Amino acid sequence: MSQLKWRKLGLVFNPSEQNTPDWMNEFAQAPHVLHFDGYIKVYFSCRPKPDENGQYVSYSAYVDLDENFCVLKIAQQPIFKLGALGTFDEFGTYPVSVIKNEEEYWAYYAGWTRCESVPFNVAIGFAKSNNGEQFEKIGSGPIISYSQNEPFVISGPKIRRFNNKWYLFYIAGNKWILDNGKPEPIYKIRLAISDDGISFKKVDIDLITSEIGEDEAQASPDVIYKNGKYHMFFCYRGSKNYRGKENGYRIGYASSIDLINWNRNDEHVGIDVSEEGWDSEMISYPHVFELNGNTYMFYLGNHVGKQGFGVAVLENELL
Repeated sequence: MSQLKWRKLGLVFNPSEQNTPDWMNEFAQAPHVLHFDGYIKVYFSCRPKPDENGQYVSYSAYVDLDENFCVLKIAQQPIFKLGALGTFDEFGTYPVSVIKNEEEYWAYYAGWTRCESVPFNVAIGFAKSNNGEQFEKIGSGPIISYSQNEPFVISGPKIRRFNNKWYLFYIAGNKWILDNGKPEPIYKIRLAISDDGISFKKVDIDLITSEIGEDEAQASPDVIYKNGKYHMFFCYRGSKNYRGKENGYRIGYASSIDLINWNRNDEHVGIDVSEEGWDSEMISYPHVFELNGNTYMFYLGNHVGKQGFGVAVLENELL
């Protein structure tokens, strides 16, 4: 299998360089594209400044871009509110994946709550919209949560429809480890399948093998169908000391013909960190989409998107 050839086009959107609301002070994490007439709407998650205790919350937002990736419109309020006291999404919604279903827009998002023994826990919620800009949650609880074999950190939802079925790719934590006394989660890529997009059945297996040790963490599974098979782009990191270049996030690749059994081949992915600049330490949270006959990848750089997201164009074919 020949290597993919991605040509980086640079940083696309950095909230700190735009006239954004206070709640969109920095970060533009986990970009996800929906196509509209003459433009694309890119959903992402962002943060205001930390509170007096150094704690962040995370909001979900959008930016409209023209077909040259120039900014047309920036959300002036989050696409949905944080959850009420004690709910699973009280302290954050990150990331979010949106799909159009007939005349509605359906959003699948990770909701964050704070914990005592470990920093956080996460589950997946669901919301609907008539315009793709303001969403209403269908309830106060998640639609996919912890279970016996997925005990915590249910996050990273990416929704896809193939062959009249709904496929929700996500991550699930399987252990916490200590790194210099600080708890760090280890999570693997998982899948749930649905006939209606609301009631999902978990496949209950890890989809992607680990290549850098048992405690490799995997995130952001993004799947596209092209030339007779499914292509997954995802990111992975080391278990410890991963917030810099040494063990920081990199983008991986896998392929499948049935969406269940995946062949991992990171050497095929064709994109890595740059020698310098905003993506010189890590690249993560890939999102691959087609626009005007080209295949593009939005992705995050250093500090997992603190400076926003950038784009690369594919110069050969997904085969």
